[in-house]
Amino acid sequence: MHTCSAITAFLLILLFFSSSIIVELFGDHHAVLMVKTSILYGIGLLIPMMVLTGFTGFKMAPKVKTGPIGNKKKRMPFIAFNGLLILLPCAIYLYHLASLNQFDRWFYIVQVVELIAGFINLILMTLNIRDAHQVKYTLQTA
Repeated sequence: MHTCSAITAFLLILLFFSSSIIVELFGDHHAVLMVKTSILYGIGLLIPMMVLTGFTGFKMAPKVKTGPIGNKKKRMPFIAFNGLLILLPCAIYLYHLASLNQFDRWFYIVQVVELIAGFINLILMTLNIRDAHQVKYTLQTA
């Protein structure tokens, strides 16, 4: 369950990130609104996947504080903080501006902030996936 929820969350963030970039480069304002609306609805799946990932991860190794699992545990609070306090408000605000057809300086400033925060989460989640594979490999060869 942990792996499934983690991969689902990672793929959703990757989809949000890539669709935002593609629509900004090649889409019109209507397409941007469609992507921002889809992201807002997709967050309804992303948040439970992130919670499930964190919950199952801590349940599997409650006392581990070092090594690859310890590193994953250290990253997770930042991933959650970044998601809840930066990415979620950005997604809501960008949807709001797009729904008003207000593609001004503030829209693009917030869009850049969202893309940077999303990229950071993708990097941290990629590191978590790498560390999980390292643990699985170590257990298989032991």
